[in-house]
Amino acid sequence: MPREYTEQLENTTLSQYAARSANSRGRLYPVEPCTIRTDFIRDRDRIIHCKSFRRMKHKTQVFLSPQGDHYRTRLTHTLEVSQIARTISRALRLNEDLTEAIAMGHDLGHTPFGHTGEDVLNSLLPNGFRHNEQSLRVVDKLENGGQGLNLTYEVRDGILNHKKDGHPCTLEGEVVSIADRIAYINHDIDDAIRAGILTEDSLPKDCIAVLGNSHRKRIDTMIHDVVDKSWNMPKIQMSDSVAFCFNELRSFMFANVYTNRAAKSEEGKAKRVVEELYYYYYKYNDLLPEEFLKYRESDGRDVVTADYIACMTDNYAVNEFKRLFVPIAFE
Repeated sequence: MPREYTEQLENTTLSQYAARSANSRGRLYPVEPCTIRTDFIRDRDRIIHCKSFRRMKHKTQVFLSPQGDHYRTRLTHTLEVSQIARTISRALRLNEDLTEAIAMGHDLGHTPFGHTGEDVLNSLLPNGFRHNEQSLRVVDKLENGGQGLNLTYEVRDGILNHKKDGHPCTLEGEVVSIADRIAYINHDIDDAIRAGILTEDSLPKDCIAVLGNSHRKRIDTMIHDVVDKSWNMPKIQMSDSVAFCFNELRSFMFANVYTNRAAKSEEGKAKRVVEELYYYYYKYNDLLPEEFLKYRESDGRDVVTADYIACMTDNYAVNEFKRLFVPIAFE
């Protein structure tokens, strides 16, 4: 069988530290194995074909309502994370299929308007709201008409633990976590330069001297450094010098872009949209689709309301706000 042949290849070609699909801890609900695809390939396919994955093309990465087609969205960010993570995993002889599945699913739970929407829901829900936990909720419960995608333990763990403070159970999960940070720092610099908020010359010169003076060079430096430092090791890491410059560059971005008035000029409006939609659907909860309402008794009115809001794209949220709160002129 093709699947069994692939599993044999994993045993003979992958690193001793790589996850093997045949040794997966399994799914929430048992299913018959595919004769062609391994469990991790099957998970990747389930994620790519789900509605939440498609919606990411209309969700903010950093810049709200950008004027131009070349700014990153949550979907293009996901694809860049996947590319970087796969490159690292292939070089380290880790399980590229598991890496790709985690990367494709890691941001499925992101709200409209990026971290702005996440911050609003986090302030409204009694137990808070975190996009990594919501991503796991999407694949476990909300997708597939409220049935979930029934993914393997390793993919679910990688999705939940992709944030910097997470502790994935596989090296593939660690790869996605570091690839996520490599991707967003570098493409956010690229978008900020495109928006006129930064110039290449305004970046910290000591960091650029180590990492490189272009988008391509910086990504190349970071990937090579991770591979060199992690080769044949049970841990994914950067060298001290590159990690220091990376963190300095990240601090620079928080000070000059992520809290920049120009980049966040529409943030107040976005907050209002998310807040008002939450209050409305919390009050009129029975208007939610059935796949959300089925979890109200077990998880609470606040959680299922947040589920519905978090699934919205930027455009859908704005249009819902207009429909519910903006008067329509008489013809």
